[in-house]
Amino acid sequence: MDRRAHWQQVYETKSPDEVSWTQKRPSTSLEFIKGFGLDKDAKIIDVGGGDSNLADYLLEEGYSDITVLDISANALEKAQNRLGDRANKVNWVVSDIVEYHPTETYDLWHDRAAFHFLTTPGQVNIYLKLVNQHVSQYLVLGTFSEAGPTKCSGLEIQQYSEKSMTELFGEKFDTIKCTTEDHTTPFGTKQNFLYCGFRKRME
Repeated sequence: MDRRAHWQQVYETKSPDEVSWTQKRPSTSLEFIKGFGLDKDAKIIDVGGGDSNLADYLLEEGYSDITVLDISANALEKAQNRLGDRANKVNWVVSDIVEYHPTETYDLWHDRAAFHFLTTPGQVNIYLKLVNQHVSQYLVLGTFSEAGPTKCSGLEIQQYSEKSMTELFGEKFDTIKCTTEDHTTPFGTKQNFLYCGFRKRME
C-alpha cells in the first residue's frame, strides 16, 4: 500500500479518539506561533495538518491566510466538516509534501508529525529544498524525539534530537529554541516529541 492509500484508509476508518496524534488543543504549536508576533494576514501553512485543530485556533486568533496541506483528502474533509462555514476561510491542499510545488512563499511553515515520516535522504532533501525556497520568516517542526516511538500508524519514522534537527536546517535557518514534551495520546500512552522553532536567516 502506498503512503497516500495508507493515510486515506486511516482517516476513512478511524475517528480522532482512535489515532495517537490527536490533540484537543495544540498548545506548544500555538505558543511558538504567538511568540513570533506575526501579522494577522501572514501566510501560514500547516503541513500534514490533516484534521488537526490548529486551523480552528488560528482562525479564532484572527489569522486570515491559512493553508492546510495533507496527503489524505479524507483527513481534510473531516476538518472541513468540523469547521463548517469557517472552512471557506482556509486554503485546502491535497498533496504528498514531497510532491508539492508551492507557487508562493510562507511567512510561517508549521509541521507537527509529518516530517518524521520522511525516512529516506531523497525525501528529506526535497523537504529541505521546499522550506529553504518557500519560507520567508519562520519554521516550526514537531517530530518524535530520540526518546519517542520508532513507528507511528504502522509506518517507520525518523527520530530527531535537537542537535540533528538544528544541523539539518542550519544552512538557511537560525534556531530560536527547541523543547521536548510528552504528548498524551487519546488512549493514555505517552509519546515524546521534539519541537524546534527557526527563523530564516536574512541573506
